Amino acid sequence: MLLKKGPLTEDEWKIMRTHPATAYEALSKVEYLRPSLDIPYCHHERWNGSGYPRGLKGEEIPLAARIFAVVDVYDALISDRPYRKAWSEEETIKYLLKNSGTLFNKRVVKGFLEIVRSDS
Repeated sequence: MLLKKGPLTEDEWKIMRTHPATAYEALSKVEYLRPSLDIPYCHHERWNGSGYPRGLKGEEIPLAARIFAVVDVYDALISDRPYRKAWSEEETIKYLLKNSGTLFNKRVVKGFLEIVRSDS
């Protein structure tokens, strides 16, 4: 599905939304990874509660997962995908800022963008 050129169907989205639980189950078998399982399990949770798999919101979302969510979206947007071209860094930053406080934790976005801008 990740290589599909067109939009996903509703059934394909249902399958895609299972990947945090699938990752959790697979990684939980490795003892030294267990303290970090919140990251793969919660990285699609959104600050306003609109994410998945559990619909967590705000401070309910573990900090590491909030950080990874921003990094993951940034990386996804600046990378070419089979279904779309990569966004520019400027477009990606605008998206993160626009969704700061709704989809993403404001402090995490601010900190992440400080790093991105200092590396530019």
